[in-house]
Amino acid sequence: MFNIDKAYIDGSFVTPKGLETADLYNPSTEEKIGTVRLGGLEDAREAIAAAKRAFPAFSRTTKAERIETLKGLNAAVAARVSDLTEAMALEYGAPQTFTRFAIPHAASSFLTMADVLKDYDFEQQMGRARVVMQPSGVAAAITPWNSNIGFITSKLATAIAAGTTIVIKPSEMSAIQTQILTECLHEAGLPKGVFNIVNGLGNVVGAELSRHPDIAKVTFTGSTAVGREILRSGADTFKRVTLELGGKGPNIILDDADLNATIPAVLRMGFINSGQACIAGTRILAPAHRLDDVLTKLKQEIETFKVGAPDDPDAMIGPMVSRKQYDRVQSYIELGTQEGASLLTGGLGRPAGLDRGWFTRPTIFTNVDNQMRIAREEIFGPVLSVIAYSDDAEAVSIANDTPYGLQAYLHGTDASRMQALADRLDSGRVVINGAPHEPLAPFGGFKQSGIGREYGVFGLEAFLEPKAIIA
Repeated sequence: MFNIDKAYIDGSFVTPKGLETADLYNPSTEEKIGTVRLGGLEDAREAIAAAKRAFPAFSRTTKAERIETLKGLNAAVAARVSDLTEAMALEYGAPQTFTRFAIPHAASSFLTMADVLKDYDFEQQMGRARVVMQPSGVAAAITPWNSNIGFITSKLATAIAAGTTIVIKPSEMSAIQTQILTECLHEAGLPKGVFNIVNGLGNVVGAELSRHPDIAKVTFTGSTAVGREILRSGADTFKRVTLELGGKGPNIILDDADLNATIPAVLRMGFINSGQACIAGTRILAPAHRLDDVLTKLKQEIETFKVGAPDDPDAMIGPMVSRKQYDRVQSYIELGTQEGASLLTGGLGRPAGLDRGWFTRPTIFTNVDNQMRIAREEIFGPVLSVIAYSDDAEAVSIANDTPYGLQAYLHGTDASRMQALADRLDSGRVVINGAPHEPLAPFGGFKQSGIGREYGVFGLEAFLEPKAIIA
């Protein structure tokens, strides 16, 4: 039984002043596996004060010094990849297909940002002005449960590169993962107060970070609803914000696609991270004249997507993170039927042979209209909708007819055609034929999928302010 009873403030593991606790569960078994003591307002304020004290000195560090710091953080996290993987499997239930990418990617985010920093010029001459990019001030990061380790490392790496100190509020549901990661980061030996980590509820610690006058910048990954609250809370002090929010990605199959190659990629993109991913391509757009073939291939291929616990190397889809999330997904499956959609496969309840754990049957709806709620709202589970279209213009129209715009997918054989279609999609990223992740490219969304960008130079500059010195 795990007992997570420490926050990390001013370079030390300390007991939170907050007295409230939360239970931790193994989603694969539904068993309680520990508790986490939650920080309160006083803990948040102490962490902010520590980051504020550390900011003047750290903001004046050289680029070379920060590159060495990032390399040290990479080494510290990489040394415990197996421990972090085990924690993510236990506490989140992520299948090995996800952890094999997610944990090494989390460690490498420090090296990626070191490469960005190496080539970045903090000063430019523009006419008679010397333009200096300087840290915007103390930052706060609020991270979700669906890839907690990676979100912490990527946001921390960017803050370090910018010369910014930071307070991090991770999801309290990921406290075991956070504890091991914090131990790694502590081993890197950063100056006191440069980073601080406080477990706590969003409406307590998260709210304080969003409104406190000593926080200049908030970076948040999570739901669109919470993003709105952060914007409102930060408005009084004009906080700079980066919000990476929800998604309802179109997964467009073009009429020239090779279905034998395309359908596996479509399902991988739709069920990525067990469907608990804002980037999931959950709306499958298929050409009407090939719809029967697409549905046949989808039904055949989904049989190979095994649902199971992370100790099963063949499992492609793990459990939902909590009972609450399981119930949410089940409610949307029931809603889809009520709205008049047809089940191609899946449905309510657990998959056969899984009597315990918050496992959901991978579900695909057909006869879906883009105005149905299952096609418009983010479900955050392994539930996909197939929508027919007549031509490229209608595909683009349906794809863009959403309040979201985070990540879209195109599948076909004509490269120039797909590039042209990508230009017409209102989406922060467009992935062609299942192309791999590019950590240097900006990541973020159009419309209600967020504000600002992360990763690469765009992510770095989100933590900086330009200052013009004119002589």
